Amino acid sequence: MSHDTLQRPVRTGPAPGTDSTPRRRKHWSGRANPLAGLGSVLWLAVVVVPVYAMISASLTHQSEALGHNALKPPSHPTLDNYETVLHNGFGHLLWNTVLAAAAVVAIVLVLCVPLSYVAVRTRSIWSGAAFRLFLLGVAIPAQAVVVPLYLMIAKLDLYDSLLAIILPTAAFAMPVSVLILTGTLRDISEDLYEAMALDGASPTRMLFQLVVPLAKGGISTVVVYAALQAWNGLLFPLIFTQSDGPRVLTLGLFNYVSEFGVNIPALLASVVLSGVPIFVVYLVARRALVGGLMGVGGK
Repeated sequence: MSHDTLQRPVRTGPAPGTDSTPRRRKHWSGRANPLAGLGSVLWLAVVVVPVYAMISASLTHQSEALGHNALKPPSHPTLDNYETVLHNGFGHLLWNTVLAAAAVVAIVLVLCVPLSYVAVRTRSIWSGAAFRLFLLGVAIPAQAVVVPLYLMIAKLDLYDSLLAIILPTAAFAMPVSVLILTGTLRDISEDLYEAMALDGASPTRMLFQLVVPLAKGGISTVVVYAALQAWNGLLFPLIFTQSDGPRVLTLGLFNYVSEFGVNIPALLASVVLSGVPIFVVYLVARRALVGGLMGVGGK
């Protein structure tokens, strides 16, 4: 080997025929959709403007409520309406509503998760028939069976109690919850079930160690759905309760409606305060909620 060959510099640049520019991330180059953007802006306006008007009106004085422009910020904002709400039994109403919502969510999860697991994993005819029969509850409105429910509540001596609100609300939330959870559990790979079965796992162990962790999206969706049913429900509290003891937030709004008029700012202030807790729940579970609604389940 000659001396010139040993002294030949080694090529450090890119190989011939290759692009010398660094690799860049590919950007989406699709066309802009002005109609979709316009629709999003309109939807945002439909949602944001009423919320803004409600908060603005809740900060005005009662004497200015009727002549106040809802889209104009209050000239002299005040928190007196919120103070009135907080000193008018709002804490008791909030506690009853939180207790009812938590109980409804617990009942729905305890019953619907195992039921959905059995419906997905069991291949018998009876299991499928029971599942389809159970889903008939989606087509039955609560208003159609309120009279039989009232008689059952009265016979069980549950009238004018929180259980009279919790049990029917949980019952009517279960069909949709089972429908959501079965769709989520079907997204779990069959190979995972077989792998755990080869390890000697029992069905109960599969439920708690495989199904529940991978079905967080569907479970979060069910939690938010059941909590909303209990939080915003009016029919069952209105018919199955009478006294102030088991009264919830939806009925507490009637406290600001009197024989001589309506305290509009205080009413709207109570609506704002009652919406804060469930909004916080949505913020915490929003990612899992969107994933469950899109049907991706635990994948």
